[in-house]
Amino acid sequence: MVGLDNGGNSNNATVLDATGRFLVDQLVETPCRVLDGPEAAVEALAAAMAQVLARTGTRPEQVRAVGLDTPGPASATGVISSKGSTNFSQPGWRGYDIRGALEHRLGLPVVYHNDGNAAALYAHHSYFGADAPERSSVSAIVGTGLGGGVVVGGEVVTGTAGMAGELGHVHIPTFGLLAEGQPVPVCNCGFVGDVESVASLTGIRRNLLPYWLGRYAGHPLGELDPVSAAKRVRSYGVDGDPMALRIFEQQAMALGRLFTIVANFTDPDGYFVGGGVVEATPEFRDWFLATVREHTTLRTEQAERARFALVPDLDMAGARGAAIAALKLLDGAATPAVRGQDQPAN
Repeated sequence: MVGLDNGGNSNNATVLDATGRFLVDQLVETPCRVLDGPEAAVEALAAAMAQVLARTGTRPEQVRAVGLDTPGPASATGVISSKGSTNFSQPGWRGYDIRGALEHRLGLPVVYHNDGNAAALYAHHSYFGADAPERSSVSAIVGTGLGGGVVVGGEVVTGTAGMAGELGHVHIPTFGLLAEGQPVPVCNCGFVGDVESVASLTGIRRNLLPYWLGRYAGHPLGELDPVSAAKRVRSYGVDGDPMALRIFEQQAMALGRLFTIVANFTDPDGYFVGGGVVEATPEFRDWFLATVREHTTLRTEQAERARFALVPDLDMAGARGAAIAALKLLDGAATPAVRGQDQPAN
């Protein structure tokens, strides 16, 4: 099985064998060419597949199915939103069936998930292994926006229109989350006080940083343009900067409130956090995850069973989750426990 992760600038590819073993343990990237239009982008995906097969010594005829993930919004079957999206902004992408086009190009079955769902699927199977079909989890992926996914019984919950797991647009209570005089955050989607308006890079730029720079006069980030300043907040947080830590504390609190809501709907076995916010030093990401856990309110029975963890192998999580989906397409629920490249088969 091959997993293809389509990103804003590049495609990442991986290969998963029938025993659940990944044959590459690092990024295998090629240009994605999405700005050149749908046809060029599909060819780029085919080229990414050819490259990873050559790298692993896998013959094309050995591939039985392909998993594909892209940024959303898109339907559960891989049709890009009729309104387009940040990554697929050109008119030719609106309503384009990228899964079907790739399937036609490759002559192989292709299964689709959005990138958040693919990462959630990988986190779930990587953490629970052979027990994955009996477990449930929720993953929050903090990036430019807030993605993620809900996995129940080892399967991604997609919903009737493919919009399930859009965790970023869940409304959360802001009382006690916001500081004195801090405006209620507004999301790019138009919602007020949803998770993404706080826990995302866009939320930092648009809502959090302007407020906190007003409380920390003379801060170096105040000298930069908003986009550059927002991207540098994480490095300041890693270095222990008080203002940056307040920003990340609010993001962790927002995720905790999201998980509290999820706990009352799905009562999952695992809560996973991923994205740029945890692509940092072990000390910082451990502090961030602990803060998320601190602000997740669980009943005693839930707290005794639930597990909190980081999404593993984050840069590769999407491609790996897509490959797992391809394996599940062929084998149904009987998906082998996922193992890294250096883990021996039983």
